[in-house]
Order: sequence, then structure tokens, then C-alpha cells
Amino acid sequence: MIEKIVSKSVEDTIEIGKIIAKMAFCGEVVTLSGDLGSGKTTLTKGVGKGLGIEEEINSPTFNILKCYFHDPLPLYHIDAYRLEGVKAEQKNIGLEEIIEGNGITLIEWPMFIEEFIPFDSLSIEIHNETNGERSITLSTNSPKYFDLIKVLKEKFGC
Repeated sequence: MIEKIVSKSVEDTIEIGKIIAKMAFCGEVVTLSGDLGSGKTTLTKGVGKGLGIEEEINSPTFNILKCYFHDPLPLYHIDAYRLEGVKAEQKNIGLEEIIEGNGITLIEWPMFIEEFIPFDSLSIEIHNETNGERSITLSTNSPKYFDLIKVLKEKFGC
């Protein structure tokens, strides 16, 4: 399933994250792709708000991983940008255990750790448009995300 939605503002992007959080489940994996400044971390902040996380959520670029332990679900935020060009055997730093863990995992720059991404994840690709809007493409092969995509399409569809 592939659908396209539009975020017209930072607030929209945060709201999209909140909706993802409302429908989140244990073991959920969401990949976030897009140019620098496209809104990947903003969307993650929305997920955090939707989960009730009060800590400041920012990009884990220099850490690679930030964990926000919170009920009902922990949030694992991976930024794989620094792993570009790193050999597969050197990437074995525990990311696989986090991704297969007990929370929701959001992964920025997933192309650098493709070997750890489950086949049934949700892919979100964000692009800046000339008018300040963001076009967001949601894609998955897993029925467990179909309801979420339907809700987002109804609210933010083109």
C-alpha cells in the first residue's frame, strides 16, 4: 500500500506523529527518509507527544540512538546517518535488538542500516515542497499499518 499525504505546517507534522502514536503497537518500526530539514525529527517529536513523553526529543545524530522509556510504549529513535559507509559487521552495536524490541522504533536515514529493517515496517518519505508544505509518502506491505494509513489519508490527503 502506498499513499501520499500533505503537511502544510510544523503543527501538521506533529499531529501526524501524534496519530501514529495513538495507533502504535509493540514492535512497530517506522522508517523516516527525506532531505535534511524535511521534518523527520519533527514527526518523531509528534510521536513522543502522542505517547505522553515529556522529555525534549531531538535528533540522535551524534549518539545514533536515543531511548525514551515511557508507558505504555517506549520510543526508540535511531539516526543512522553516521553509519553511512560502515561495514555491516561493524554496525552490530545492538540496533537489531532495539528494532525488535518492546516499543515503537523510528529510524532516520534507514538506508544505512537496511539489513536491520524488518520487511513489514512502515516507510515514511518526506519531501520539502516549494510552498513550504511537505509531501509525505507512506508505504508498507503489512496490513497492520493499513488502518493508520487510512486515518492519515482521511485527515491529510491530497
